[in-house]
Amino acid sequence: MQPAVRAQFPQARPRRLRRTETLRRMVRETRLSVDGLIYPVFVVPGGDVREEVPSMPGVYHQSVDQVVEDAREVADLGIPAMLLFGLPSTKDWEGSEAWAHDGIVQQALRAIRRAAPSLVLIADTCLCEYTSHGHCGIPGPDDQPGFIENDRSLELLTRAAVAQAEAGADIVAPSDMLDGRVQAIRSALDARGLVDTAILSYAAKYASAFYGPFREAAESAPQFGDRRGYQMDPPNGREAVREVGYDLAEGADMVMVKPALPYLDVVHAVKSTYPDVPLAAYNVSGEYAMLKAAALNGWLDERRSVLEALTCIARAGADMTITYSAKDVARWLSSAALSSELTAVG
Repeated sequence: MQPAVRAQFPQARPRRLRRTETLRRMVRETRLSVDGLIYPVFVVPGGDVREEVPSMPGVYHQSVDQVVEDAREVADLGIPAMLLFGLPSTKDWEGSEAWAHDGIVQQALRAIRRAAPSLVLIADTCLCEYTSHGHCGIPGPDDQPGFIENDRSLELLTRAAVAQAEAGADIVAPSDMLDGRVQAIRSALDARGLVDTAILSYAAKYASAFYGPFREAAESAPQFGDRRGYQMDPPNGREAVREVGYDLAEGADMVMVKPALPYLDVVHAVKSTYPDVPLAAYNVSGEYAMLKAAALNGWLDERRSVLEALTCIARAGADMTITYSAKDVARWLSSAALSSELTAVG
């Protein structure tokens, strides 16, 4: 304890309140809750498909019928929301399956809405999973790899958002990081009478190396260039706060920071600047894969390390965390609560 603090509180002995688990629970500042979990899934064409993603043990490519069963389990565990990514049967330059009436995510949204009506359904609104080139918008000239035609791409993104909302998405989540997309999507939704569809903006999405396993899972790696021309540069922190401000001004209802663990300072800065805005953080595929691999090799205790990581994300300021560990965490939290109740009764 610092001398000045010791002088102010001469009798203080902080370790007194760390002595037992019950005392620690009583004074705990951050409490992880199932209410803040969002479970992401990858939907693929076909039937009875459930194939594990090699780089993400415990995460699967699933056909609509299997995702529906997953959704029922998610709802039973008390997890409030699912985030849907789609892998279409065919890809083209514009990513037209993203807004097709019978697109894979639209099929899943309708099926889940019937099977698990209590779930909040979030649709990832982007083109990268649907385009033959793997970019989040329409590429420009061949001599500028990674350059995206912003306004032309917005037209396609808005079509995807409207299709997702009409299929039953409670929330659309634009993840492209193109300029003006929140305003374009809000205007398009309102024009179609979809005024109650909320927007969760990937407002501060970094061009991160931690997306590797996701690109395998979503089959969305760029075929040329990279995404550094439109996703944020990892060294920048203050820019993230500005980006969030732009999206809120355009009509975003909620905002997101992605990735989470390497960017806890950004999560904290955004929450400090906009304390009343619901904030999500994405515990991305690379973060998940690292802990999972370490646990499978016996190097880390999976339960303790995952719960610690997610608690730290919440402590930094996230109200919601998108995590592939959501189902495990819900079970662990339920088990811990039951254990505490039994101890108290005993």
